Order: sequence, then C-alpha cells, then structure tokens
Amino acid sequence: MSTTSPSRRSSTQHLADIVVTAAESSQKINNQIFNIAQLRVSNMQIHGRDDDIKLLRSKLRDLAEKKDVGDEEYVAKSRAGEMVLVSGTSGTGKSALIHKGLGNPAAKSGYIFASGKFEDKFHRPLSAFSDAMTRLAKFITVDHNKMGKLSSGGQSIATLIRNKIQNEFEVEDAKQLRRVLPGCAELLGLGSRRRSKFSSFLCPSSHAAKEALFRSAPQLGSAKRRLQVSLALAGKESIAKMHYAVRRLLKIICSHLKGVVLFIDDLQWSDTATLDLLKSIVLDGEIPSLLIVGAYREDEVPDHHPLAFHIRELEQMNMSITKIKIGNLGVGYAIPLVAEALGMDDDDSKVKTLAETIHKKTEGNPFFILMFLRSLYDEKLLQYNFGVMKWTWDEDAVNSKIVTENVATVLVNKMNRLQEKTQRMLMVASCLGATFRLSAVMTVMKNISRVEMMDSMRASMRSVLGTAAAMGSSSASLLVLDLSNACEDQDGSDSSYASSIEEFEEEGLCEVDNEECRFMHDQIQSAAFELINPEQRDSFRGRIGNILLLSLSPEELEASLFEVVGLLNCAASNATDEERDELARMNLKAGIKASENAAFDTAKVYFKTGCEALGSRGWEGDYRAMLDLCSHGANACFVTGDFDSMNELIDEVLSKDIDTKEKYRVSDIKVNSLHNIGKFNESVNAALDFNRQLGLPAPRKKPASKFTIIREYIRVKKLLKDKTAEDIANLPELDNELYEMGQRMNEYLATCIYRVEPTMLPLIVFQSVTTVLKHGLSPSSSPGFAGLGLLLCGPFGKPHEGREMAKAAELILEKPGMRSRATYTIFITQCFCYHWTSPLHDTIEPLLEGYQIGVEIGDNGRACNCLLFRKFHLFFTGRALDSIQKELEATIQVMTQLKQDAHKLQITTLLTTVKKLRGIDAEAGDEILVSTLATAASNGDSLLSATVNLMKLEVFVFHQEWKKAIDLVRKAGNVRLFLTALFASVRYTFLEALTYVRAAQSATGWKKRQMKKCAHQTIQVLRGWAKNGNVNVVHYLYILDAELAVLDGKNKKAKDKFNAAITTSSRNGFLHDRALAHELASAYFKAQGDDYWGSYQIECSKRCYQEWGCIGKVEQLM
Repeated sequence: MSTTSPSRRSSTQHLADIVVTAAESSQKINNQIFNIAQLRVSNMQIHGRDDDIKLLRSKLRDLAEKKDVGDEEYVAKSRAGEMVLVSGTSGTGKSALIHKGLGNPAAKSGYIFASGKFEDKFHRPLSAFSDAMTRLAKFITVDHNKMGKLSSGGQSIATLIRNKIQNEFEVEDAKQLRRVLPGCAELLGLGSRRRSKFSSFLCPSSHAAKEALFRSAPQLGSAKRRLQVSLALAGKESIAKMHYAVRRLLKIICSHLKGVVLFIDDLQWSDTATLDLLKSIVLDGEIPSLLIVGAYREDEVPDHHPLAFHIRELEQMNMSITKIKIGNLGVGYAIPLVAEALGMDDDDSKVKTLAETIHKKTEGNPFFILMFLRSLYDEKLLQYNFGVMKWTWDEDAVNSKIVTENVATVLVNKMNRLQEKTQRMLMVASCLGATFRLSAVMTVMKNISRVEMMDSMRASMRSVLGTAAAMGSSSASLLVLDLSNACEDQDGSDSSYASSIEEFEEEGLCEVDNEECRFMHDQIQSAAFELINPEQRDSFRGRIGNILLLSLSPEELEASLFEVVGLLNCAASNATDEERDELARMNLKAGIKASENAAFDTAKVYFKTGCEALGSRGWEGDYRAMLDLCSHGANACFVTGDFDSMNELIDEVLSKDIDTKEKYRVSDIKVNSLHNIGKFNESVNAALDFNRQLGLPAPRKKPASKFTIIREYIRVKKLLKDKTAEDIANLPELDNELYEMGQRMNEYLATCIYRVEPTMLPLIVFQSVTTVLKHGLSPSSSPGFAGLGLLLCGPFGKPHEGREMAKAAELILEKPGMRSRATYTIFITQCFCYHWTSPLHDTIEPLLEGYQIGVEIGDNGRACNCLLFRKFHLFFTGRALDSIQKELEATIQVMTQLKQDAHKLQITTLLTTVKKLRGIDAEAGDEILVSTLATAASNGDSLLSATVNLMKLEVFVFHQEWKKAIDLVRKAGNVRLFLTALFASVRYTFLEALTYVRAAQSATGWKKRQMKKCAHQTIQVLRGWAKNGNVNVVHYLYILDAELAVLDGKNKKAKDKFNAAITTSSRNGFLHDRALAHELASAYFKAQGDDYWGSYQIECSKRCYQEWGCIGKVEQLM
C-alpha cells in the first residue's frame, strides 16, 4: 500500500503536466522551424499554364451542361465523343497540370476524378485503365456516403449503382469484367477479392505458390477440353465482348453520377489493348458525363507509334480531341516557381538571379528546376539563415556546381548520398514499378545476399564516379534460391527499415501511404534503377522475381502474375533446361491470362517468350506445352494482325507428326484467318482438307450435280422423318470432340462456299444437319438448321418447311451454351428464310436486334452482317433515300470502329447506288462500282459481284436505260445463283424480267420472240414464289403483267394491271415501286395518245420519286 499523501501526489502530477506541456510546445516550435527550413518541392502551384487550366476546367463545365440540358438535346450532345490529350516532354508537369486543372476542381464540384498510370518496365495488360476503374469503384463502394441519399426510396447512389449493375450483367459477363477490372469485384456483386500488387507475403511453404501456379496452368487433358478452350479463345469476339461490357458498366455508373473524369497517364507506354478500349469508349456516344483524359511524352511517340495511329484514326472519324501541348517554362515563370520553393518573393533580385541561372541549365524544365534546388540544399550550398529568416546561398559556388554538373547526373548523385540501406531498398523498389508495396521490398531485402547487393550497388557508383572496375558475373540461379541467406547486418524485422522509409519521404523521392509507396516521378525511379550495375540488371531482376515466386501465396501470385513472370523473363538467358521448362509454362499461364483480358498484343509476347524458352527441344520434351504455346500464340498473332508470325506458328504445328485432333486449334485459326482476309477459296480448301484428315465426309471442291444434291436431301429427309422444331431442339447434346471439330469447320465452309461455289452449299448444310440428327446438338447446330431453312425456302421451293427449320434453329438458341450463335442464326433466318412468307418490312427490326446482340456477345462480324442487310432491306422496301444515305454513312463509321472492313465494299456499293439515284457524284459512283467489281473478281467473291450487278441494274431500270440493262443481264450470268435465298435474288429476278419485257417491246422478229421467252421464263419463277405465299412479289407480278399486256396489245388488261400494281405497291409500302409503276403507266398512256392520263401518271410518279428522295430521277422527268 502506498504511503504517499494525496497532496504530494497532486503536486507531482501538476509538475508532470507542466513538463509535458513544455515539451509539446517545444516540439511544436521545432516543427515550425523545421518546416520553415524545408524546400517546398511538392504540392506547388502551376506556373505559366493559366490558359491550359482554363481550357481543362471548361471541359468540366461542358459535362455539367450536358447533364443539365433536356433529354433530346442531351442525347444529341452526348453522342459526340470527346477526349483531352496533354503532351510534353518528361518533367514539364503534364500530370500536375491535369491534377490541378481537373482533379481538384472536379472534387469540389461533385465529380469523380480517377486516375491510372502506365509504367515503362512492366506490361500488365490494361494496367492504368484498371487502376483508374479501381479508384472509381472504391469511391462508389467506400466513399459513397459523401454522395448523399436519393430523393426516392432513400437508397444511396452507391447502392443504386451496385443494384443496377448486378441486375443488368449476367454472371459470366460479370466474371469477365472482374478478370479485366479486378478492383470492381464488389461493385459487380462478386465479392471483394484483393488483387492489389503484393498484398502480403511468405506463406508457410515457399514452394506452394510455384506448385499452385503450375497446377493452375492449362493442362492438356482430353481433346474435347482442348476444343472448348480453343473455341473460347475466339480472339476478336472476346475483345468486342469485353469492350461492350466495359462500356455498359461505364454507362450505368456515369448515368447516376454528376460526372466522371478518367485520367490515364503515360500513354506512351500503353499496351494496344488499352488504346483500343479507350477508342471504343470515346466512340460510344451513349456514355453520359464522361471525360477521358490522357497524357504522354511527345518525344517518345513518333508517327509509327500505336498511340499516334489511334489519334489519327479518331480524328479521321471526326471525334473531338482537345490537344494541349506544354513545353518548358520561360524564365518569367521559372522565377515564381523558384520563389515559391524558397518561400520568398519573386521580385527579390537574388531569387531572380538564381532562377535565371538554373533556367539556363535546365532549359526551364519544371521538374529539373526543383531537383537542382534540392541538390543545392543537399550539398549545403543552399541554407536557411534563421538570423534573417530567409534562404541564402553563395552565388559563385552555385554557378560552379551548375556549370560542372548536367541534369542527368543530379538524381543519381542524390541517390549516392543516401544511406546504404536506403540505396539497396531503392534498387529493389525500382524493379517493382512506379507504385510498390513496402512489404514487397522488405521481403526481397530479407531474402537476398547483402554481398551481392553491395557488389551491384558499388559497381554502379564506380561507374557514376568514373572509376570503372571489373565485376564478376552473378551466380544467381533463376529458380533455385536459399531463402535463409539473409543480410548479415540486420535483425530482419520490419522496424529495421524504418529509417530508410523515412528517408524516402524526407528526400522527396517517394510518397508513402501506409503500405503503398509511389515514386514521386518516373525520373526518380529511373535514377534508382541506375544504381544497379548494367551488366547485372537482368540477373538482379530475375532474382527478385524468383524470391516473389517462392514467397507469395497462390492468390497473391495469381494477382501479381504479370509482374513476377516479367521479372523472371529478364534472367531467362542464364536458366537451365529444367528452369526453362518451368518458365515456358509460366509464360503460357501469363499469356492465357492476358488473352482472357483481351490483351492479345501482350499475350503474344508471353507466348513467344515461352516458345523461345523451350526452343527446338520443346517438341521432344514437353510437347504439350509447346503445342499450347504455338496454338495460343497463333491465335494472338491472328487477332493482332501479325499474319507472318501466325503462319509460322501454324506451319510449325501442322508439320509435326502428332494426332490430327491436336492440330485442330491452329487449323481453325488458319481457316478463320483466310476467311477474314477474303481468301474464300483458300479457306474452303483448308477446311475441307482438315475434315478429310479427321476422317469426316468432305466433298470435293467442284460444282455439285443436281443428282448428288437430291440424293443427300433424301437422306436428310429420312433422318428428319416427322420431327417438329421442338423435337429437334430437344435432341441430346453432342459429346464427341471429333464431330464438334467437323461442325465448326462446316460453319466456315457454309459461309465461304456461299460466296465462291453456292452449288456446294446444300452438301455442307446436309452434312451439318446429319451430324446433329445422329450425334446431338452443339453451338453449330443452330446455324446448321437455319441453313437448312435457307435451302428449303430458296432453291427447294418449300418455304413453309423452311420456316419450321428456322424455328428449330431459334429454339436451339434457348438451350444452355448455345447463345454464341444467336446473331448468326438471326442473320440467316431473317435474310434467307422469313421474307419468303412474310412481309420484307418485318425483317428490319429483328436484324437490328441481331446487330445489338452480336455487339453484346462479341460477334461483331455477324453483327455487321445484320446491319448490312438491314440497310439493303430498307432500300428494297422503298425507305427514303436521304435517311438511308445517313444510315449508311453512319454504318461505315460503325464498321470502322468494329474493325469490320470486309463489309465496307458491300456498304459502299449500296451507298454509291443511293447517291446515283439522288443525283450525287454519278461519275465517281461509276468508278467505284467498276473498282469494286475488279476487287470481287480478284478475290473470287461472287456474292459481291452479284451485289454490284444488282445495284447497277437498279439504276439502269429507274433511269429507263434499257439498253444498258439488257447488256448487263446478258453479261452478268446467273446472278440469282450467287444471291441464293436472299431477297436480293427476288429483286434481281423482278428487274431481270422487266428488262426482258422492255427489250422485247423494242425488238422485232426472232429477237423479240427470244426476249419474250426469257421474260416468261423469269416471270414464271416469280409466280411460283407468289403461289408459295411470298407477299413481297405480288406488285412485281402486276407490273410485269401490265408490261406483257402492253407487249401483246391487250389495252384493257394493261390498264387494269397498272392500276393493280400502283394500288398494291402503295398498300404494301413499296414507294419506289409505286413511282416506277406510275412512270411505266405514263409511258403506256402516252403511247396510246392519252395525254391526260399520261400527264397525270407522270405527275404522280414525280411526287413518289420526290418523296422517295430520288432527285436525279425527278430532274430527268422535268
């Protein structure tokens, strides 16, 4: 028990309080003095950029205006994508300008400013964009209370956004987004899954991470599994699907926020995947209140740089890009910068002299101005004089230093003045990236030899000081390391690094935020990297990668896979064969992960590195890994357009003596690539050859005889028996990888055969349907039965049976796993099947839906097919030409955006026709059509040739140029064959018949009889279609019957048929055909001497042509 009295205790406590208060006061004064005597080199004002800041802030006001205008005006404004690009050399303050000009005012105005930065030495796909989206998601999910409550329902904006996203995204789409944007996992409703770089370290077993990684690498199991993997890696589809998903995500987020600014820094180091994604976002006119801002070093972006290419491409598409170019500061702005750093007046003569001197040496580069000031301070040439309460310096000493030192050595010399331990930590940190975690640095420091670190560091110091010395080669092994070999001079605890971490901040080198650390500038990271001996840099980085590989948990390793593999690849040249095998598999894993993120440029590098690691011994050793590397590599090369490398990899696999099924993936890529570049004959040959190697039926590439077609049709008919569409859709699933491969090849064959040898199409379709009926359903079954519907509706003349098969195709799509062919199926059913028994107008909306679904699932090629033929159907139904022209011009932009140049020729053909009918650029249009025909002939593209001939015939008929029309019909050949089942074939048949009738009317003798016979034969085809329920040809037949009556001199019948043609075309909505019927009727009445009715009919014709927008024709009739 204490014997101290209460009064004594009170007195003691009072004395203690006085001491504590005095100490705190002294500490506060010391802190103030310390702050006064410190240079201010961060969080400074922006000097000399007032106009640039005003321009940037005007962009925020533009976002607010778009949000405030009415709905229709807002939609119109928001459809114009916009981007701000700030360029300049390193150190000119691009990032600071954007943060000050946009970041700070955005936060004050209630906008979200989220940024990400690319790095020079690391190539994590979409890294900067992913980091920016992570910060955006964090603001929504963590800081959402700052956004307040909604007026209705009481939900926070964050909850509303999260619910909207989770309701609109299917699980698979959300999972794909999580792979690409891991920081958005919680927002996507998939649970928080920490994936930040090096989040924690040192699991109990150091080899567990490596083993888990290799276990998770794609093992070659059954051929069926390999087929599924290859089909999942349809590269261009995955890119399109990812772009669409990201745009949908941004649309949801931005529609609920006042405004969002995404800033992507250092675009000169961006991967192509990010540039493509940013372009897709900017071109999407439906993302509200979003501003994309980028910064890049202009001197590192030459004309051939991917960024320069993307900028030119956006400008060619009339996208608004605000460019801000900043340079070094003039001396007038360098003075206030130096004055602010010193806390002195900028009109002080000594400050001006110092600033002018530094400006001459640095050429006004803001970053180097501040670094020179800091170096003067470090060397005690710049000191704070508490007597006069200002900074003082010896001008002669300063001038001497500035004359003898160049800018490049300032930072390196600064590094060499740091503590040894700090230098070693900086060496490690420089290899981990511009942003790194302190725990990562400490883990490496604890598990790498101090002797080796010192050797590397001292070698670099001797190099800087000009005293070269020979260095021994590193004995580091790539994948073998004794983790117990720790530094000898430390206790290994985290606290032993505290002084170095403090020095990071005190010296203005890094910004430390708890566990995360960031170099203040790229130049500082580069200077830290310069501490490493150039001869040992690769092996040093390899050692760091190895330590992380052995220390990370499986989850951490998966999150940091690209960084770890990148570090290990640096030391690949020193690896043993066993280590190379493991390195190859790690690159395979990284490449597949990059492919899943739709970053195929990056993936291609990993696959190539993996192949090089295995070398020529790969096929004799781990041939399965080599096969995967070549197959995935070929796919990545195909997607990125590197066809030479693609063909080398394909040929390498095809030349090996392995199972044919193992060659499926590269064969699939080969066939697909040939199809995509328009080499349809070569694509057909490759597909048929592969099916033969599989032992599957494959017809010879030659015109199929009617006997063969009928024989195969009878066989299919027997298999079908009385099966309904529902019966077909309920067939079991195909469970044989060989037939799955064959079905995939048949898809390519059907598409290409239609263009080059349509008589073979029935054989391919019958083969596909037979496989389904005998072995079960696969994703290829839906387009297979749609193709059967095509044949039944078109060549076989059984449209009602064809509709039943089209229905079966649609029902198959509803089965699990079949949706990938939705757009393809819609395209076939709407373009080839339904118009035979339904109004053509009814196909227009479904084709638009097919386009939208295609964009959503990544099937851009078929999506553009739907869009293309929708435009043709609009034309064939007589939609106003000016609106069609606008849609066509917009469609060309869309196809450019989606990189579907193969469809442009057909779109251009239709656009040229529309312009000619409107009286615009007629001569130029003729040249375009001639050029397109030549291209079609060189590519063996009979479908394109037939389309051009149809469009030329349209112009000849409407312009009443009957001699040109009959010449075209005679020379063009069997155009209908190459337009099989399309409505274009119906339209051509009508125009062909009308041309024959008009030719007969002006001919005599045997020529007249020949033309009349041809007309009757062609008209008979139209009658057969009408008899089978084709409502779209009724008015065609009335027009043709009227002209036949004129030819035969049957005046009453001619009048009745002309009236019926006009009435029917008007009632069914074919405005252009009504105009033609009026014009033909006028010619008839005038030939009969009935000027009244002739004039009446021509006036009606002109009104219809005027309404249609056929201005050229109206002028002709004047």
